Amino acid sequence: MKKLLPILLLLVGLGAGGGVGWVLRPATDHTPAAAAHGETEGHAAQAESTGHDAPVYQPAPADTETVRLPNQFVVPVIVDGRVTSMVVIGLALDLAPGHDFNLSRDEPRLRAVFLQLLFDHANIGGFNGLFTSGEALLALRRTLIEAARREIGPAVHDVLITELLRQES
Repeated sequence: MKKLLPILLLLVGLGAGGGVGWVLRPATDHTPAAAAHGETEGHAAQAESTGHDAPVYQPAPADTETVRLPNQFVVPVIVDGRVTSMVVIGLALDLAPGHDFNLSRDEPRLRAVFLQLLFDHANIGGFNGLFTSGEALLALRRTLIEAARREIGPAVHDVLITELLRQES
Protein backbone atom coordinates (compact mmCIF):
# COMPACT_ATOMS: atom_id res chain seq x y z
CA MET A 1 0.00 0.00 0.00
CA LYS A 2 2.89 2.41 0.78
CA LYS A 3 4.31 1.92 -2.73
CA LEU A 4 0.93 2.22 -4.46
CA LEU A 5 0.01 5.63 -2.99
CA PRO A 6 2.86 7.62 -4.69
CA ILE A 7 2.06 6.02 -8.04
CA LEU A 8 -1.63 6.80 -7.61
CA LEU A 9 -0.86 10.43 -6.69
CA LEU A 10 1.43 10.71 -9.72
CA LEU A 11 -1.30 9.47 -12.05
CA VAL A 12 -3.91 11.82 -10.52
CA GLY A 13 -1.47 14.77 -10.84
CA LEU A 14 -0.69 13.95 -14.47
CA GLY A 15 -4.38 13.61 -15.28
CA ALA A 16 -5.24 16.89 -13.56
CA GLY A 17 -2.37 18.72 -15.27
CA GLY A 18 -3.36 17.36 -18.68
CA GLY A 19 -7.00 18.31 -18.08
CA VAL A 20 -6.10 21.86 -17.07
CA GLY A 21 -3.79 22.18 -20.08
CA TRP A 22 -6.54 21.01 -22.40
CA VAL A 23 -9.08 23.44 -20.92
CA LEU A 24 -6.68 26.41 -21.01
CA ARG A 25 -5.23 25.76 -24.49
CA PRO A 26 -5.22 28.73 -26.90
CA ALA A 27 -8.32 28.91 -29.04
CA THR A 28 -7.73 28.82 -32.80
CA ASP A 29 -10.07 29.34 -35.69
CA HIS A 30 -9.83 26.35 -38.02
CA THR A 31 -12.44 27.48 -40.51
CA PRO A 32 -11.46 26.96 -44.16
CA ALA A 33 -11.43 30.71 -44.89
CA ALA A 34 -9.13 31.45 -41.94
CA ALA A 35 -6.87 28.52 -42.79
CA ALA A 36 -6.56 29.71 -46.39
CA HIS A 37 -5.47 33.16 -45.21
CA GLY A 38 -3.34 31.87 -42.31
CA GLU A 39 -5.52 33.66 -39.78
CA THR A 40 -6.28 32.74 -36.20
CA GLU A 41 -8.61 34.32 -33.70
CA GLY A 42 -5.61 36.11 -32.18
CA HIS A 43 -4.83 37.76 -35.53
CA ALA A 44 -8.48 38.69 -36.02
CA ALA A 45 -8.60 40.22 -32.53
CA GLN A 46 -5.39 42.13 -33.24
CA ALA A 47 -6.77 43.43 -36.52
CA GLU A 48 -9.97 44.54 -34.78
CA SER A 49 -8.08 46.27 -31.96
CA THR A 50 -5.82 48.20 -34.35
CA GLY A 51 -8.61 48.99 -36.78
CA HIS A 52 -6.66 47.52 -39.68
CA ASP A 53 -7.28 44.41 -41.73
CA ALA A 54 -3.56 43.60 -41.88
CA PRO A 55 -1.06 43.34 -39.04
CA VAL A 56 1.11 46.39 -38.36
CA TYR A 57 4.27 44.51 -39.34
CA GLN A 58 4.58 43.12 -42.85
CA PRO A 59 7.73 42.16 -44.74
CA ALA A 60 9.32 45.13 -46.48
CA PRO A 61 8.90 45.44 -50.23
CA ALA A 62 12.12 45.00 -52.17
CA ASP A 63 12.34 48.64 -53.24
CA THR A 64 12.28 50.32 -49.81
CA GLU A 65 15.05 52.66 -48.74
CA THR A 66 16.58 52.28 -45.29
CA VAL A 67 17.62 55.49 -43.53
CA ARG A 68 19.65 55.03 -40.37
CA LEU A 69 19.16 57.64 -37.66
CA PRO A 70 22.69 58.92 -37.06
CA ASN A 71 22.82 58.88 -33.26
CA GLN A 72 21.82 56.20 -30.81
CA PHE A 73 19.15 56.72 -28.16
CA VAL A 74 20.24 56.44 -24.51
CA VAL A 75 17.42 55.54 -22.14
CA PRO A 76 17.85 55.32 -18.35
CA VAL A 77 16.05 52.51 -16.54
CA ILE A 78 14.93 53.83 -13.17
CA VAL A 79 13.88 51.58 -10.28
CA ASP A 80 12.92 53.06 -6.90
CA GLY A 81 14.20 56.49 -7.92
CA ARG A 82 17.65 55.16 -8.91
CA VAL A 83 19.13 54.60 -12.34
CA THR A 84 19.79 50.85 -12.37
CA SER A 85 20.86 50.54 -15.99
CA MET A 86 21.13 52.36 -19.28
CA VAL A 87 19.72 51.11 -22.57
CA VAL A 88 21.40 52.16 -25.79
CA ILE A 89 19.28 51.63 -28.89
CA GLY A 90 19.98 52.36 -32.55
CA LEU A 91 17.11 52.81 -35.00
CA ALA A 92 16.62 52.97 -38.75
CA LEU A 93 13.58 53.70 -40.92
CA ASP A 94 12.38 51.63 -43.88
CA LEU A 95 10.81 54.16 -46.25
CA ALA A 96 8.76 53.71 -49.40
CA PRO A 97 10.27 54.83 -52.70
CA GLY A 98 9.59 58.46 -53.51
CA HIS A 99 9.37 59.47 -49.85
CA ASP A 100 9.94 63.09 -48.87
CA PHE A 101 11.78 62.33 -45.60
CA ASN A 102 14.64 64.74 -45.08
CA LEU A 103 17.03 63.77 -42.30
CA SER A 104 18.05 67.31 -41.39
CA ARG A 105 14.44 68.57 -41.39
CA ASP A 106 12.55 65.61 -39.87
CA GLU A 107 15.05 63.92 -37.56
CA PRO A 108 14.79 66.29 -34.56
CA ARG A 109 11.00 65.99 -34.38
CA LEU A 110 11.07 62.22 -34.93
CA ARG A 111 13.88 61.83 -32.41
CA ALA A 112 11.88 63.68 -29.74
CA VAL A 113 8.85 61.45 -30.30
CA PHE A 114 10.94 58.26 -30.28
CA LEU A 115 12.79 59.32 -27.14
CA GLN A 116 9.53 59.96 -25.29
CA LEU A 117 8.18 56.56 -26.35
CA LEU A 118 11.40 54.85 -25.25
CA PHE A 119 11.26 56.62 -21.87
CA ASP A 120 7.64 55.51 -21.46
CA HIS A 121 8.60 51.96 -22.44
CA ALA A 122 11.38 51.97 -19.82
CA ASN A 123 9.05 53.40 -17.16
CA ILE A 124 6.53 50.58 -17.59
CA GLY A 125 9.30 47.98 -17.23
CA GLY A 126 9.77 47.29 -20.93
CA PHE A 127 13.56 47.03 -20.58
CA ASN A 128 13.48 44.79 -17.49
CA GLY A 129 13.73 41.03 -17.50
CA LEU A 130 13.58 39.32 -20.89
CA PHE A 131 13.33 42.53 -22.90
CA THR A 132 14.87 41.02 -26.05
CA SER A 133 12.13 38.43 -26.60
CA GLY A 134 10.50 38.53 -30.00
CA GLU A 135 7.14 39.55 -28.55
CA ALA A 136 8.59 42.39 -26.47
CA LEU A 137 10.62 43.81 -29.36
CA LEU A 138 7.70 43.49 -31.77
CA ALA A 139 5.46 45.44 -29.38
CA LEU A 140 8.10 48.18 -29.10
CA ARG A 141 8.55 48.29 -32.88
CA ARG A 142 4.80 48.55 -33.44
CA THR A 143 4.66 51.55 -31.11
CA LEU A 144 7.60 53.17 -32.90
CA ILE A 145 6.10 52.48 -36.36
CA GLU A 146 2.77 54.06 -35.40
CA ALA A 147 4.54 57.15 -34.02
CA ALA A 148 6.75 57.46 -37.10
CA ARG A 149 3.71 57.25 -39.38
CA ARG A 150 2.00 59.99 -37.39
CA GLU A 151 5.05 62.25 -37.67
CA ILE A 152 6.28 61.48 -41.19
CA GLY A 153 3.32 59.90 -42.94
CA PRO A 154 2.50 56.64 -44.67
CA ALA A 155 5.90 56.50 -46.39
CA VAL A 156 7.26 54.81 -43.25
CA HIS A 157 7.09 51.07 -43.77
CA ASP A 158 9.01 49.93 -40.72
CA VAL A 159 11.23 51.01 -37.83
CA LEU A 160 14.23 48.74 -37.46
CA ILE A 161 16.05 48.20 -34.19
CA THR A 162 19.64 47.98 -35.39
CA GLU A 163 21.40 48.00 -32.02
CA LEU A 164 20.23 47.21 -28.51
CA LEU A 165 22.38 47.14 -25.38
CA ARG A 166 21.54 47.32 -21.68
CA GLN A 167 24.39 48.30 -19.40
CA GLU A 168 23.82 47.57 -15.70
CA SER A 169 25.20 50.11 -13.26
